[in-house]
Amino acid sequence: MRYSIRLTIGYRYGAPSDHVRNLVRLLPSDQAGRQRVLARRLLVDPAPGERREATDFFGNTMTAMAFHRAIDRVRLKLSATVERQAPADVLDLSPGLRALRGEVADHRSLDARAPHHFMGPSARIDADAGIADFATDVTAGARTVRDAVGALGRALHETMRFDAGATDVHTRPGAAFAQRSGVCQDFSHVMIAGLRSLGIPAGYVSGFLRTLPPPGQPRLEGADAMHAWVMAWCGTETGWVEYDPTNACFVGLDHIAVAYGRDYADVAPVKGMLRSSGVQDSDHAVDVVPL
Repeated sequence: MRYSIRLTIGYRYGAPSDHVRNLVRLLPSDQAGRQRVLARRLLVDPAPGERREATDFFGNTMTAMAFHRAIDRVRLKLSATVERQAPADVLDLSPGLRALRGEVADHRSLDARAPHHFMGPSARIDADAGIADFATDVTAGARTVRDAVGALGRALHETMRFDAGATDVHTRPGAAFAQRSGVCQDFSHVMIAGLRSLGIPAGYVSGFLRTLPPPGQPRLEGADAMHAWVMAWCGTETGWVEYDPTNACFVGLDHIAVAYGRDYADVAPVKGMLRSSGVQDSDHAVDVVPL
């Protein structure tokens, strides 16, 4: 499946600032056997005084920029054409949870996708007893690690309610789980915390999701949003699988990946700092259109 992706993010500052720096992770990259990027471009208005692109530890493309004159707004415009490849039919060869510990211990590489980086607490995800107890209960009958991933994802989808007003970007997984509501970031953080409590290495994926309008209604331009889901290491033979707890499904043709990390802190679409005053506000619009 081939997609045209358009994203616009705008920031407005209460007073002009001549100390604005941003680190942006919005450009999708090739993923062997999963997706191919045919074109990508990130426009910045106004043009920054400095701009460079690099690859971070986890293989994500990041754009660093700095503005050396006073500005009171920044607008980022992404355009990309991405081909998402159909996942192969899966034969579950993942081990049981107890055997997984030995496979993690035997894994000698420390490269970006080594499971060791995704085992313990990270910047946005702490160990949480409530999430751990829930994960243990709902995966009790799982025969394999992949079964456990699906069981926990489905249980969270059934237990938690999607509510865009219930949390913000700083909400911790324990708080979101306690109120049983949140957005895709919260669903993913809670699932990662649960998987790690079981000894399953787990990380965070940011990207885009193709959405469909209700039957008989036109598709609304700009109505999509960036999305988040989970990756879980299911042993040496199976490797990494990706699961979307917000929609209770293993990731397929409708998910376009942008960045991988331990949690949201590693993949935030826009990070930055500035010296200003007054109120800031922002807006964003996303279109994911199948070609």
